[in-house]
Amino acid sequence: MQVREAMSKEILVVGPEHTLRQAARMMSARRVGSAVVIDPDSEGVGIMTERDVLNAIGAGLDPDVERTGAHLTWDVVYAGPDWTVEEAAAAMARGGFRHLVVLDGREVAGVISVRDLMRVWAREHTAPRI
Repeated sequence: MQVREAMSKEILVVGPEHTLRQAARMMSARRVGSAVVIDPDSEGVGIMTERDVLNAIGAGLDPDVERTGAHLTWDVVYAGPDWTVEEAAAAMARGGFRHLVVLDGREVAGVISVRDLMRVWAREHTAPRI
């Protein structure tokens, strides 16, 4: 199975000037563990994960003051939509992260997460109940 078949196509996008609380509220409302961060003044795409928010708050930082641009990952490992889900899982395992931004050319096509991989695995390895 390819990443394009397993990824979430409806992604949450935030800007680098959103506060951590705003990002956390949006992630919670959408029930997602990450948000793609697009900075119109920069090239590339970053990702803000629940772990980034947790680390900042755990360090005693104020979520109403801190901006996503200061706490996200810009050094992102991107997946291609033609990757296999096994390739995506291997990249996540190697990098120690749970989300991959999927780029189709230069455009964000979606995000694939460990949750998406588990859904694929369960569908392929669970016998139908009678």
